[in-house]
Amino acid sequence: MRIEGVDHVEFYVGDAQQYAFYLCTAFGFRLCGQAGPETGLPDQRSLLLRQGGVRLLLTSALSEKHPAARYTARHGDGVAAIAFEVDDAAAALAEAVDRGATAVEQPTRHQQGEDLAVTAAVLGFGDVSHRFVERAGDRDNFLPGAVDMFAPDPEQGDDLLSVVDHAAICLPAGELRPTVEFYQRVFGFSQIFEEFIEVGEQAMDSKVVQSPSGKVTFTLIEPVTDRRPGQIDEFLARHGGAGVQHLALLTDDITGAVRTLGARGVRFLRTPEAYYSELEQRLGRPELAIEDLRETNVLVDRDHWGQVFQIFTQSMHVRRTFFWELIDRHGARTFGSGNIKALYTAVAQERVTS
Repeated sequence: MRIEGVDHVEFYVGDAQQYAFYLCTAFGFRLCGQAGPETGLPDQRSLLLRQGGVRLLLTSALSEKHPAARYTARHGDGVAAIAFEVDDAAAALAEAVDRGATAVEQPTRHQQGEDLAVTAAVLGFGDVSHRFVERAGDRDNFLPGAVDMFAPDPEQGDDLLSVVDHAAICLPAGELRPTVEFYQRVFGFSQIFEEFIEVGEQAMDSKVVQSPSGKVTFTLIEPVTDRRPGQIDEFLARHGGAGVQHLALLTDDITGAVRTLGARGVRFLRTPEAYYSELEQRLGRPELAIEDLRETNVLVDRDHWGQVFQIFTQSMHVRRTFFWELIDRHGARTFGSGNIKALYTAVAQERVTS
């Protein structure tokens, strides 16, 4: 199978309208479609949001029959599916199952005139599935006949966010290596990075896997059990098992995006002053002005190819089990080791102070 990129990410949430309002108001997403009983889906209400190449499908259950009801009862709001863009959904499903994946959705056709979307799905990790999506005709017609699309907003603003850069996934202890092997065997991903992080008496182990296209990247994280329990253990307990801790969205102007989103009410994690005082000595001169980084709390790191700038939001979820990341790549293809530790430290500080 050839996975071209992330087609969309589906969240199961208690109130799709409320979550959509927050993402549209604070992050600048635009509502572009809806589905529910009026479109032949009697057990759900779904809202489709878009910004740049990022598509988010927010789904709430209207009855106990819908899997979103079970998901939110166990996990609260969270990522339920990460969909892959493929050229043949049925073939991708068959190949994945042949390689050991578990099918959770057989190929389903959604057609309206010449517009076609074929979907199928396998289980990924925890309760999160991977949906294969094959499209023909108007690719913006999300699920022809099942999702009513709205006319484009004539007053669309500039898109601050372009694509899903990566997803960070928390796994129970002992599942990191088998999960890496699963993505290598079933989807043909490669491991491109690994890091062991120690912060005080806590520790975690992480590995990064990526599709051959380079457009789907997962950071997989597990706690280290011979250390004091930390934030990964807390996520697993509050979420009720493996799940997506955060989604990273790519921007080409991270300091501008932080200022704009901050003015709209998005709250970001703060970075200690000492981080910027030592930055140039540790990494050399960054490509963005240190004063701008300090003002916006943006982190910087590097790999063999260039620099990467990142910042993480505070969690707005009741269980504090999900947050967002903004990332701006200046040539960097992977991740530097410093920012993973900085994130771990910042989130740990937020747990203490909030």
